[in-house]
Amino acid sequence: MISRVKSDQLFAEALQYIPGGVNSPVRAFRAVGGHPFFVNQAKGARITDVDGNEYVDYVGTWGPAILGHAHPKIIQAIQQTAMHGTSFGIPNPLEVTMAKLICSTVPSVQKVRMCNSGTEATMSAIRLARGFTKRDKIIKFDGCYHGHADSLLVKAGSGALTFGHPDSLGVPAAFTQHTVVLPFNDEAAVKAAFAANEGHLAGIIIEPVPGNAGLYLPRPGYLEFLREITRAHGALLIFDEVMTGFRLAKGGAQERFGITPDLTCFGKIIGGGLPVGAFGGRAEIMDYLAPLGPVYQAGTLSGNPLAMAAGITALEELFAGNAYEQLEALGAQLEAGMKAAAQSAGVPVQFKRIGSMFCGYFTSQPVHNLSDAMHSDRARFAKYFHGMLAEGVYLAPSQFEAGFISAAHTTADIDRTVKAAAKVMKSL
Repeated sequence: MISRVKSDQLFAEALQYIPGGVNSPVRAFRAVGGHPFFVNQAKGARITDVDGNEYVDYVGTWGPAILGHAHPKIIQAIQQTAMHGTSFGIPNPLEVTMAKLICSTVPSVQKVRMCNSGTEATMSAIRLARGFTKRDKIIKFDGCYHGHADSLLVKAGSGALTFGHPDSLGVPAAFTQHTVVLPFNDEAAVKAAFAANEGHLAGIIIEPVPGNAGLYLPRPGYLEFLREITRAHGALLIFDEVMTGFRLAKGGAQERFGITPDLTCFGKIIGGGLPVGAFGGRAEIMDYLAPLGPVYQAGTLSGNPLAMAAGITALEELFAGNAYEQLEALGAQLEAGMKAAAQSAGVPVQFKRIGSMFCGYFTSQPVHNLSDAMHSDRARFAKYFHGMLAEGVYLAPSQFEAGFISAAHTTADIDRTVKAAAKVMKSL
């Protein structure tokens, strides 16, 4: 039996000062029951809580830790940069280095603007799309989460979905009236939306691989269809690659699927574990941003040297070796092992994976969109989550979140995880 006395004490104290005791809803364990544990150390593929319990981590700070936690080169870069100041509010050379690195790696990005979170990136990209096209309406997809900006918190995934309240109080209806929400992987619905809103749609924003309602993949040809229909109607295609950017391939999901969006949003990995966001695209669109153009966007800490130093180091280290081949191999090993474990236990599981992202849904029905994902047995997942935690394996505390493998994971870690899963599934 794992002891979490110190974590329980901290959580009781946190409840007095922090709403729900957490600073992001999904951390609260509401979807799986119980109390969250508190971590004070992370290294490589391991996290250690305040009670000294160690876990193999498949959350990875929700995606950024693709090289593992506390990578020595990233830590060194942060320390050296901090010696010269943590932020200036004035242009610094590292901003230019980061911009060049992104633009040279992602062909669809000719210019890029840094910001401080994925939410800022998607919010700003949509404002830019509206300003550039001089149209108001945006299409988003059920289950795709693009941050907590008012106009996007409509039937969203991630934490909002976990609690069964996809719409948030405090968001006026008028703020969302220009957001058209459609089912993912449904071409007919997109065609109907363009027909019903001819000349009014500024663009489509999409997670090319939705990772905030678990994980499901675009059907063959679906992303190509979105590229074609937006181009035909003079609308912009916005890829939200906050999660998939620099993870699914060096050039992100757009490289993996061979699609060229008009705008792309980034985050997570490009900060090396520090708060960051960015959005970029064709120069003619990006030049609509202030100070050159009429679309305003700003941020005091945007491009701050610590985040830039950490992110540059992370990307350079990621590109230097064979990390993507390694991640693909580990992902394939996990997928094969988890499918075999589920089959052996006689438990219906739809295991989805692409590269180093994965999710297992407890359902016998194929999962292609949010509606399919909602058929998963969440009570069974909660038991599975706590069973894996007891075996020293930390997964996201929600059926509706993707898992992440890092370059710090080993084949032995995967073997241990699969064995734990086999044991836990048999107990379900």
